[in-house]
Amino acid sequence: MSPAPIKILLQTTIAPTTDDWSIARFSKLGQLLAAQVTADGQRRYEVTLRDRDPLGAPDAVLSTLDHSDFDQLWLFAVDVGDGLTREDCGAISRFRQAGGGLMVTRDHMDLGSSICTLGGVGAAHYFHTRNPHPDPAEHRPDDPYTTAISWPNFHSGANGDYQTITPVLPVHPVLSDPAAPAGAIRYLPSHPHEGGVRAPEGADARVIATGTSKVTGRPFNIAVAFEAGPSGGRAIAQSTFHHFADYNWDIRSGSPSFVVEPPGDGLITTPQAMADTQRYVLNLASWLGAKAWTGRG
Repeated sequence: MSPAPIKILLQTTIAPTTDDWSIARFSKLGQLLAAQVTADGQRRYEVTLRDRDPLGAPDAVLSTLDHSDFDQLWLFAVDVGDGLTREDCGAISRFRQAGGGLMVTRDHMDLGSSICTLGGVGAAHYFHTRNPHPDPAEHRPDDPYTTAISWPNFHSGANGDYQTITPVLPVHPVLSDPAAPAGAIRYLPSHPHEGGVRAPEGADARVIATGTSKVTGRPFNIAVAFEAGPSGGRAIAQSTFHHFADYNWDIRSGSPSFVVEPPGDGLITTPQAMADTQRYVLNLASWLGAKAWTGRG
């Protein structure tokens, strides 16, 4: 008999908004996870997709997450700095401390900066005005085209295209692909201005993948992995939510009206890039696993 499905919450930090990066724009991710089955045909994941409640009060689900039966939270910080309350951050932090798995992602400049106070994982994300990178040399834009967006904003390519990533050795399980020449995923979706992540000092965490700016040639971090331990369950800090968005997987899905950069179509014309992207998602869900104290796995 298969274990009970692992319960995954895919959640944004904004209330439902048609012309924004609400959870409806991550539907392909939800469908991919929900379609996975075990060898005996049982659901591997039970997936819930939701936006946060209206601002002005704690979110009903996030602020009580530590008392829920979710195993994983995939948090898409698409807010302008006000998407999480103190109660939300506290409950999410306790959720991880109790063995829950986290994937926390954001975007350029200060987009998603409400995650800064999340225990452990928040410190992996640096922004323009909150938790800036400690090295002043990093306080410079990388994307020269969308000039209204300042640092951090690493240009990995057009929305809808893909980038070649560099796995940091030893290859982390989230990047594993035994069928690939080097045993690792090679491609992920690109974005004109990815945000900044790094491994916090003193944390049991390391950078597991880097990218390269297509404008300046500067390397930048794509993902930081936190191992399970005294601080809690496994976690991933990701440089941009665009690695998971419908629009980046297939530009025919459309984007909010404020997205003005010319898109590409590399993900829909290059099967290996799409296969790597989907494998990354499934590796991530498998690695985060079930909540440590549930006894399920």
